[in-house]
Amino acid sequence: MTSLAVALALLILLAAPTVVPAAAHYSPQTGDRFTYAETILLDNGTGNYTGYEEHFAITGTENVTATLPNGTESADYQYTVNWSNNTPSYANWTSSGPFTFSDNSFLYVHSTDNQTGYTNPRVWFYMNNSLPKDSTFTSLDTVMNVVSRNTSFQLGNGTGRWVATIFTEGNGTYSREDDYGNFTAAYNWKEYFDPSTGYIVGYRYAETDTNRTGSGFSYTDTLYVTGTTYALTPGAAPPSPAPAPLPVALIAGIVVVLVVVVLLVIWAATRRRRRPSIPRHAPSGSVPYFPAPGVPPSGGMAPPVRLVPSGEPAVQQIVLRDTVKVNCRFCGTLIESTLDHCPNCGAPRT
Repeated sequence: MTSLAVALALLILLAAPTVVPAAAHYSPQTGDRFTYAETILLDNGTGNYTGYEEHFAITGTENVTATLPNGTESADYQYTVNWSNNTPSYANWTSSGPFTFSDNSFLYVHSTDNQTGYTNPRVWFYMNNSLPKDSTFTSLDTVMNVVSRNTSFQLGNGTGRWVATIFTEGNGTYSREDDYGNFTAAYNWKEYFDPSTGYIVGYRYAETDTNRTGSGFSYTDTLYVTGTTYALTPGAAPPSPAPAPLPVALIAGIVVVLVVVVLLVIWAATRRRRRPSIPRHAPSGSVPYFPAPGVPPSGGMAPPVRLVPSGEPAVQQIVLRDTVKVNCRFCGTLIESTLDHCPNCGAPRT
């Protein structure tokens, strides 16, 4: 090979695009198993369903029993249902059996875990955990979008620990024709998967059913795993929401109440200042209380004087009287009962 040919071959190799192999997703292993709790509620009825409610409490298990070289996995399922409505009626039943699924196509291969009403459905409990954000895949027959690869999900129906998940979401419509009747159903489905294995961690499904006669209802289905044979990734709890601001009307009401209280306090203080106060004692002696020195208090009596004609000698008259004295209730001094004020401290006698 000439040097020109070698150089040309190198240029071709450098210009060729680099092929990066796709990241491998987790393949199920024999013994992989999870248990779950599920709650279904039918309510918000209209028309023929006005006031009607149904409740399903379900516990179940999905278990991988064997793996084959071609990527087909054998599994089995079982679940128990406790059902009731508000008529009231009660019932319970169980379902179980084997099935197979593909970890390449994610299709059910032989039988299902009792999924009815679908054509060639994909498994609902397992996804390709290597899918990037904003990619899509199918769960049962719903196209799901990978919204986030790191979303915290709380187990225990909102009461347990937080785990990290791949958050996916899908929407759809279909025609319901079953024991409930014929309805147009619109739904939103949020599924949360374990990032390390792709197995389901939980989901929230909300459906609204309506028909042309005005009858309808809401159908909600929530699920979370209660136990796994593989470790789930711990997740961070979301921050607590900030307290809601007080409504403007409430703030205005509080201000008005405070203003009224302040005005009442000022009014009461003014009323107290207007009341007559008892004269205080001075550092030495008593505080003058009368208009001028030597002027008797109001109500005091001078000795009576008799006027006689001019030139007639006045007859001296002596008047004897008993004087009752009482103690001043402020300073204790004995004072005449006829006095209005104590001559010692100036306080009113009564």
